[in-house]
Amino acid sequence: MARPKDQDRRRGQLIAATERAVLRKGAASVRLRDVADEAGLTPGAVLYYYGELDSLLVETHSQAGERFCRQREELIDSIPDPRDQLRAAVRAGLPTGPDDELVRLLYEFDGQGTRRPGYGRISREYFARQVAIYHSILVAGSAAGHITQTAAPRDNGRNQVALEDGYGYYVVLVDSGIDAAQAEALILGYAEAATSCPLLTRG
Repeated sequence: MARPKDQDRRRGQLIAATERAVLRKGAASVRLRDVADEAGLTPGAVLYYYGELDSLLVETHSQAGERFCRQREELIDSIPDPRDQLRAAVRAGLPTGPDDELVRLLYEFDGQGTRRPGYGRISREYFARQVAIYHSILVAGSAAGHITQTAAPRDNGRNQVALEDGYGYYVVLVDSGIDAAQAEALILGYAEAATSCPLLTRG
């Protein structure tokens, strides 16, 4: 029997292989053989670590969402001023472009959320986690006197994340006419109106 550390290493390799397979084939089309080929294993060897493909796909989605949120949280924690945190949160919430594999991966899985409950649950969880990031920034900014909110902090946070999700899709879409810089400016413009805080010119 494989040792726990070896099992963890192999599971990590299978997650990475699944990410590559999903990016190549799409979350709706990927098959066990696709993952096995990416990992250099037989389908039976993949099933030794994950009893079914869906379990592996859901775990891959969960880890991708965790990675995305953790990167944002660590960035925000490193910035002292809530106004700079807000600007940084917007930038970190958007893909860099069509080649941003992490965000493309998340969009692939999110698209399955209405059909497959496991994906929908994960999407809801990391949406709520991103809203919480904005909530903490907005509350701190209000307490410091930098922000005057036109709505409840959680509602403003939901709007921010929804805008990121919407514009982010077009940033990863080739030849959409919207790049990361344009999307960032548009979302910051909304945030300025929602917080009465100058953000486009700050920094």
